[in-house]
Amino acid sequence: MESPAHPHALAATLRERGMDRAFKVTTGSLYDVVRALERAGWIEARETVRVGSRPERTVYRHTDVGRAEFVRWVEELVRVPGAEYPKFLSAVGYLGALGPEGAVSALRERAARLREQLAGARAEHRRVLDGGLPRLFLVEGEYAVRMGEAELAWVEEIADEVESGALAWPDQGDEPGWARGEDR
Repeated sequence: MESPAHPHALAATLRERGMDRAFKVTTGSLYDVVRALERAGWIEARETVRVGSRPERTVYRHTDVGRAEFVRWVEELVRVPGAEYPKFLSAVGYLGALGPEGAVSALRERAARLREQLAGARAEHRRVLDGGLPRLFLVEGEYAVRMGEAELAWVEEIADEVESGALAWPDQGDEPGWARGEDR
């Protein structure tokens, strides 16, 4: 949307802006996406360039149809909450299988890792902002930080509640067999 580019430059820009935290960015898969977008008529080749001894690279730009479709898609994603399936959500549904001590240990370790990730994300966000990129192009980084902060607060709260006994844990004798590690 900012300017025509070749897939390699797109991948570099996405990584530079931290978008690889929001979705997986590989140059190979990006070339596949570019080919699909071109087949759909949403982007078109603008020119082929060569810089020094590097291979030729095709620079693409969006078409009017592609821009309209992109705007429609982004608008829908912003307006309509959709089901997302994070692995962590699945895992906490089975927190009881770890037992109280195991659950606290796992949650505390996750909290420590989240604090490290948040510190890195904040520093990277600040670095890119200080580099002059408009904040509008970095709001997804702010969102990721806020979501990380919310997750960290929840993880610490649950760990504290398990540790203090405020989150009830069934007695070993009352647990179903799977919770005690028994086979079905």
